[in-house]
Amino acid sequence: MEKIRTTVRIAGKDYTIASTDSAEYVNRVADWVNGRMEELAAVTNLPATQLAVLVAVNAADDMMKSRDEIRRLKAELDALRHSEAEDADA
Repeated sequence: MEKIRTTVRIAGKDYTIASTDSAEYVNRVADWVNGRMEELAAVTNLPATQLAVLVAVNAADDMMKSRDEIRRLKAELDALRHSEAEDADA
């Protein structure tokens, strides 16, 4: 698949991102990052590089918690399916 180059603005700087995802999606991601940086900048006096690291840590935390929840839900679904199969066999 061909990569699409999309220019986005984050923390007042333009970045060109090459991605196989649509420009709409890349803009959505960039808007999310920019919004988080603006939120943190409003309550801290950190320079942009430290804000970016803090946003990355928060995003990684959210991602890991989401993955853990997906694993938990998959295990719960598997247990329910196993229970239903046992009930059907009885």
